[in-house]
Amino acid sequence: MSAITVRNRQRVVTVRLPSLQRFAEGAMTTCLKRSGRKADVLSQLAEVTVVLVSDHRMADLHRRFLNEPGPTDVITFQHGEIVISPETARRQARAFRTSLERELRLYILHGLLHLRGYDDKSPAGAAEMKRVQEKLVATVDRALRRSMPNNGGGAA
Repeated sequence: MSAITVRNRQRVVTVRLPSLQRFAEGAMTTCLKRSGRKADVLSQLAEVTVVLVSDHRMADLHRRFLNEPGPTDVITFQHGEIVISPETARRQARAFRTSLERELRLYILHGLLHLRGYDDKSPAGAAEMKRVQEKLVATVDRALRRSMPNNGGGAA
């Protein structure tokens, strides 16, 4: 099974790295249980790295690798690197009235699904990816809550 590591390489947005690492590990396990697509590389990788970078760095990567201006939320490289901008995640969280943590979790899963062979270039592919992301975030969150000591035994 592949290992996953979350690294924070930005100082603009405070993130709960241990919580994101636990989520990433659960997300990796959950993604690997799903059947992969034709372009699946996740099951072949020894390690996946999630790197949190500034909007400035993300804009540079976005321009260099996708020929698009400005920062984006997440870029997935087929060699096993998922690059995420917490600054963009914070803006999106405000716009969608959700938490920064939830946005970051969605982006981690989004990257893992790309590595599993999912594609969001078409409207149908994007809709499917969004549906699967939402379902898997909920699945991993439930599993993490159940595994936490002293969770009170009640519903979260």
